[in-house]
Amino acid sequence: MKRVAIATAALALTLTGCSAADSDPTATAEVSQQKFLTTHGLAAMDAREIIDHLDQEAVTDRPTDLIASVRTDELVLSDDNQEEVLDLPQGLSYVSIAPYVTQTHDCFYHSLTTCLGELNNEDVEVTITDETTGEVLIDEQTTTFDNGFVGFWIPDDATGTIEITHQGRTGVTDFSTTDDGATCVTDLRLT
Repeated sequence: MKRVAIATAALALTLTGCSAADSDPTATAEVSQQKFLTTHGLAAMDAREIIDHLDQEAVTDRPTDLIASVRTDELVLSDDNQEEVLDLPQGLSYVSIAPYVTQTHDCFYHSLTTCLGELNNEDVEVTITDETTGEVLIDEQTTTFDNGFVGFWIPDDATGTIEITHQGRTGVTDFSTTDDGATCVTDLRLT
C-alpha cells in the first residue's frame, strides 16, 4: 500500500512537470490593459496622448463610464470593473489649471472626465516660471479647453508660479511638480 502511494505521488509530480507552464502574467496584464483601453476608445494611445485627448475633449463627449485621474508620475484609469495605471513620460508632469473669477472647486489630482472650470473656451495668456532656475517654462496665449482648464507638460521637480491673464484680469498662484505636487490647480483667481 505504501509503495502504491509513493508511486502515485511520483507519477503526479512527473505529470505536473510535463504540463504546460502557466501563461506569462505580464503578457496577460498587457492584453487586459489593451482590451480596457480599446473598450474606452483609447487604443494605441500612451499616457500622454490619453491625457491630452481627454482633457481637450468636449464636455458633452466625455465618457461617463470612465474615471481618469492624473497623478504626478502616472495616469490612473478606472471603470466599474477594472483599474489600469500608465506611467507618465520620463521627466515630465502634467499640470492642469482652471483660472476663475467667481467660482471654483477644490481639487488636487486632476480628473480628466469630471473636473469643470468656470472659464471654458476663453482666450488666456499663460506664463509659468520655475522659481529655482528663473526659467520661463511656458509663455503663450492659448484657449481654455471646453472643461475650463488649460494643461501643460512641465519638467519633473519644478516649483514656481503660474500667471494667467484674461480680459484685463490677472491671477498668480504657486505650483510644484515634485512628488507631492498637485496636478489640478483651481486656486488661480483672476482679479
